[in-house]
Amino acid sequence: MSLSETDVRAVLAQIVDANTGKDFIASRSVKGLKVAGASVALEIELGYPGKSQFEPIRRQVLEALKLAGAPGASVTVRSKVVSHAVQRGVKLVPGIKNIIAIASGKGGVGKSTTAVNLALALLAEGATVGILDADIYGPSQPMMLGIAGRPESKDGKGLEPMEGHGLQAISIGFLIDIDTPMVWRGPMVTQALEQLLKDTRWRELDYLVVDLPPGTGDIQLTLAQKVPVTGAVIVTTPQDIALIDARKGLKMFEKVGIPILGIVENMSIHLCPQCGHASHIFGQGGAARMCQDYGAELLGQLPLDSAIREHADSGKPTLVSDPDGRVSAIYKQIARRCAVRIAESQKDMTSKFPNIVVQNT
Repeated sequence: MSLSETDVRAVLAQIVDANTGKDFIASRSVKGLKVAGASVALEIELGYPGKSQFEPIRRQVLEALKLAGAPGASVTVRSKVVSHAVQRGVKLVPGIKNIIAIASGKGGVGKSTTAVNLALALLAEGATVGILDADIYGPSQPMMLGIAGRPESKDGKGLEPMEGHGLQAISIGFLIDIDTPMVWRGPMVTQALEQLLKDTRWRELDYLVVDLPPGTGDIQLTLAQKVPVTGAVIVTTPQDIALIDARKGLKMFEKVGIPILGIVENMSIHLCPQCGHASHIFGQGGAARMCQDYGAELLGQLPLDSAIREHADSGKPTLVSDPDGRVSAIYKQIARRCAVRIAESQKDMTSKFPNIVVQNT
């Protein structure tokens, strides 16, 4: 049976990527399509890191082509992450394609734990990832990543990022003693954030995850005005008191033109380890209602599980301690949705245009 390119494209237009909800033709994922009779070869290029999805997608496409009359088709699946648009008037940071801000209106909702596990989930899906601990007053990423020591400076100007579990990382916690309080006023804190971001020699990151301090103060405003943020993730619990502050955080990002990638609900449900009884200790459905009110996406719900806390405290977060477990699967799903939302946003085109210099001649 002989197939035309039109026939093959019609088949591919019927195959929906479960991660994007779009078919591979509509998402322009099909590359290098070659059709010669019953022989078909093509590549599927995902705009998001999806290492765990390569084989399922490849099998899905092969099966559809086999049914259409191309049993010996050759299909390759890969990812390509590119830079996407940020706030107007803010330039991209060299070596970083996309910056994801992880924020919460209040403390104690598991934001830092979510940030490190999302960074590790993106890494597990094949991306090059860094994490910036922007909580100057209470840095926690050194402990969560199990990193000790001081960052090096090869040229006396910039800092080399530290590394933990494959993540590039920088934090004020690497530069001070663990018991030293940061008794700084706002301007010093915001300057420290800018220096940590721009003076670190990041090595070609697909994503930099920024773990913000809670609230809507100086650091958040500096991030919004001076740091090229591709999108923000709001972390909350179902509790009403947490949602009040989470809503403020969401509105702040909206006001400064930073897209909301979605909301993560932590401590959503507790399963009794003895009897399996499910308890909604902090309430139920709060994040879903918030998403409905603001047209945001509920990226995922994580259980109240002591293992998540134990893993983070030990310096081996859940994605490292239990990479194939149920909670890690939730983090990976959230990470893929974040990456898909970014991939569907407007691409950064500044590198396509030459700099125009006006000179007197």
